[in-house]
Order: sequence, then C-alpha cells, then structure tokens
Amino acid sequence: MKAEKTSRTAQYMAFFRALETNRNLNERLFLDPYAIHFIDSKLRLAVRLSKYAVFAKYLNNTINKKIPGALSSGIARTKYIDNLLENAVSNGVKQVIILGAGFDTRAVRLDFLKSIPVIEIDHPNTSNFKAEIYKKRIGQIPENVTFLQIDFNKEDLFQLAQKHNLDFATPTAIIWEGVTNYLTEEAIKNTFSFISKFAAKSHIIFTYVHQDILQNPDSFLGGKKLLKDLENIEEHWTFGFLPDELPTFLEQFDIALLEDLGADEYRERFLANRSERGYEFYRTAVGIKK
Repeated sequence: MKAEKTSRTAQYMAFFRALETNRNLNERLFLDPYAIHFIDSKLRLAVRLSKYAVFAKYLNNTINKKIPGALSSGIARTKYIDNLLENAVSNGVKQVIILGAGFDTRAVRLDFLKSIPVIEIDHPNTSNFKAEIYKKRIGQIPENVTFLQIDFNKEDLFQLAQKHNLDFATPTAIIWEGVTNYLTEEAIKNTFSFISKFAAKSHIIFTYVHQDILQNPDSFLGGKKLLKDLENIEEHWTFGFLPDELPTFLEQFDIALLEDLGADEYRERFLANRSERGYEFYRTAVGIKK
C-alpha cells in the first residue's frame, strides 16, 4: 500500500460491515452504523441499494464471483472477534489496544467497551483520516478512545510505548486484525515480543493467512486471482503461518493458544444458514499471556 493512501482492503471490510448492518434486524450478525462513513461514494450507494432484495442478491453474487468467500468470511470474522473480545473483558481485561486499527469501529459500536480505554495504533494517514471522520460524522472522538500514530519506517512499538507511557501492568486485550499477512517475519516477531510484555491474562486476538496460500495459491478457491488483485492495488501479502506450527511459535512469547479457526469454521459457527465457499485460508486465533 502506498503511504499516502488509506488501505483499499480496509474500505472493503467497512463496506462488508455496512452491508451487514443494512440487513433485516432478525438476520444481521451485528450493527455497525459507523462503517458506511469510511467508504467511498460508489460503495455507499451500493449499501443503500442493498435494502432492495434484487440488488442485494446481485451484489452478493458479484462480490462472491470476484473474491469468493470474502464477504461471508469478513462478516463472520467480525462477529467472532467481537465475541472473543467480550469474553476477554468478562475475564478481567481492563484496556484494549488495536494494532493497525484501520477502520475498526469496535470502540464506538460495542456497548461493553464504552467504559474501557481503547488505544488505536496506526499509520498517521489512516489515523488522521479516521479522526476526521469521527469528528464530521459522529461529532467528536469518543472519550474512551486514544489515537496513537506510528510510522513503522521510523520507530517501533517499544519506542511508541515509552513515548506515551503505555500501561503494561494492566490485563489488556490486543486486537491485531488484517495485518500480519502484510509484514515480514522479523516484524511479526518484534510485535509479539511487544505483546509479551503485557500482564498475565492479557489476550491477543489476531488474524493470519495459511502459509500455503503464498506458496501454492491454486490450493485454495480463488487464491491465485486474489493474490494478483492484491498486487494490482499494491497490497500484496508477504507472510503466513502453518496452523500446526502456531502453538509452538506463540510459546516463545509466553502466549498459550486458546483457539484457532479458519474462515470455514467461523462461518459455520455464525453463518450456518448462508452457504458460501472460499477464503478458507484466512484464519483467526486467540492466545492468552501466561
């Protein structure tokens, strides 16, 4: 992704959440009235037209043809992470840190976070854009939210923590969604080293892609086309884990893996009535600091 741009894939995720919000009350998995403010005018129009059943069906078919499984995977993943976060809070977490926050709106749309400090860390371009959207569309930046900016080419998370006196002693939930697949192995290890400094019982909720999608994209439905499309928008993927090796990897950072589900599994859990294939390579895991 070019530094002067906000992420296109972050827009698509906001688009998917806006579409889900526009579904009937008894059908939708969650409500995100803020997501529509982070997408461009064409996508906003598509969201508004999705209230009509014929257009909604056409839109779903079009998205699924271009990126098989991405819509249902993204929606189910959002709900899954919401639930994991709520569970973390119910088990004693007192603050939330969102790494590479993008257009995540959990701080304002989840009632159980209203009284919990939420620290969002992202590139200045995305962070500033998000702050302006909140001010223009919502009226203000929510009192429980703090935006911290980092240019990973110039400083690291440890420097950022020292600069802003981050509290490592408080049990914390760290969300790291949609980021690891864009980083190097060194950056991944440095980030987990940072995460390992937080108090015992802290939770880390993160996504990753199965390493095989990078080495053999044809082994997954739509994999080859997806990687090509990502290259075209300069958001190519660079890193993946093998699920069987993840527990051992986390152990070196004193993190115990609690659960690790692929898109097919969290779709089955939350969208069992919507039959859709694809995106099985995308996974969500949760670990706890020992």
